[in-house]
Amino acid sequence: MAVFSLGGTIAMVPGANGVVPTLTAKELLTAVPGLDNIAVELDVRTFRQLPGASLSFADLTELAEAMEGAVRNGVDGVVVTQGTDTIEETAYVLDLLWRNEAPVVVTGAMRNPSMAGADGPANLLAAIRTAASRTARDLGCLVVFNDQIHAARWLRKTHTSSPAAFVSPNHGPIGHVVEGHVDIPLRMERGPVLTSETWRTVKVGLFTVALGDDGELVSAMGKEVDGLVVGAFGVGHVPAGMVPALAKLASVKPVVLASRTGAGPVHERTYGFEGSESDLLARGLIPAGYLDPLKARVLLHLLLASGVGAGSVRKTFAAVGGRGWVPGNSMDEHI
Repeated sequence: MAVFSLGGTIAMVPGANGVVPTLTAKELLTAVPGLDNIAVELDVRTFRQLPGASLSFADLTELAEAMEGAVRNGVDGVVVTQGTDTIEETAYVLDLLWRNEAPVVVTGAMRNPSMAGADGPANLLAAIRTAASRTARDLGCLVVFNDQIHAARWLRKTHTSSPAAFVSPNHGPIGHVVEGHVDIPLRMERGPVLTSETWRTVKVGLFTVALGDDGELVSAMGKEVDGLVVGAFGVGHVPAGMVPALAKLASVKPVVLASRTGAGPVHERTYGFEGSESDLLARGLIPAGYLDPLKARVLLHLLLASGVGAGSVRKTFAAVGGRGWVPGNSMDEHI
């Protein structure tokens, strides 16, 4: 099994002005009690030493390539440790890039190693157990925290500091680690895998709609990006004053409509007023389904960076958003 460390709270120790990512992957493992009881051989790699907030798409595409190389060299599972600030996004990037059946499990810590009750060792042990389990195969990227196993596609961070910060609001965890045993009673179909020989440099914006927005700010943002995700009110609503700006932008580049609420899908045909979900979709916006705005931005970024066309973007969101996925279909069948 390969363990890749990217830094983050799990690897932080006190510095001059607060904790900073310093521990190597090997040092992380030495702090895990009970690891000797797991019959796995570990290939340990310090891939980055960065706070989660400083990770980039380039870091993750390079990591995915390194993970693929590890599997080609014989490892049968991968664990990634990193900062929790961006796990709900980075894990989904890996989920979209991972083409193998071998488990990929991302974890980290909400409490750094210098704190009482640091959760990093327990999370890392549970992640290694999960990646070593045959029940975790062919599920894409998983996230393990607090002995819960989550699908990366649905995971959200919902608290700034609680060890129970990670939840899957729409679908719940798919499994648990109990008494050292990995239980995954819920199996979900794999989504499409995105590939590209050369990833383009693109900018994808995320605009969260707020009370009184009139379209001026979203127009300004739209001029600077290759695509935009709109985190709208409720089931997909915006102020009427924003509609002309969004319609104009959607006529020239992809604009995805997601809900800022954090749970539940964007609707498609319930409301009919100006600025409602049906009005916006009729004007060319793309529904995100169950994908929250952060996940929708990740998917749109990778799609545009891979060079697919506008029709493929729309079809892929229809597939991945959870309201139109046909089990067994490949990415090519959707695009």
